[in-house]
Amino acid sequence: MQRIENKILVIGASPRKNGNSDLLMKAASEGIASQQDVPCETVYLRDYQYQPCLGCEQCRKDKICTRLNDGMTLLYPKVEAARGLLLASPVHHYNVTSWMKAFIDRLYCYYDFKDTRPRAWSSRLAGQGRKGAVIGVCEQVAEKDMGFVIEAMQLPMEAWGYEIVSTQRVYGVFGRGEVRKQQQALDDGYTLGRKLALAVRE
Repeated sequence: MQRIENKILVIGASPRKNGNSDLLMKAASEGIASQQDVPCETVYLRDYQYQPCLGCEQCRKDKICTRLNDGMTLLYPKVEAARGLLLASPVHHYNVTSWMKAFIDRLYCYYDFKDTRPRAWSSRLAGQGRKGAVIGVCEQVAEKDMGFVIEAMQLPMEAWGYEIVSTQRVYGVFGRGEVRKQQQALDDGYTLGRKLALAVRE
């Protein structure tokens, strides 16, 4: 396990470069940067080649995924070292993108299980003061059309041991860069990032 530091890892799951999710991540990163002693690193999952979890359970023994040697081996140390984590995803059919879903599933390797029924479990990322935030981006304007995007990111993060300090739901944007017309959404993204940075500093 990497030594944890007071920095924030921002992870985006949009397949579209410079789209609305990327712009909101940029606004959040600017909010993080307003706290000069909290470094920030941005990762776009589309730039990494990795497979979904195979369910082989080998990580229960090895304490990390050793079955697959792919892009996730580059991301594990980043996740471990950052006290703060921000996940952002557009809506794909009422849920996160396949990139985000595979990323979340591959963090299964941080769970420890006991041989009980139902199995008792704990997370090796827990108990370290980790803080998190999530951003969901939706083309439609109805709340129901956001689907499960926020919960699909927030619940796993809480299970890993993160305290979620802020969430943001953005509606009515699809065309590349349309969120620029929603200054309030960009301002809210900035505020989310600043709030996350302040929480990491506590």
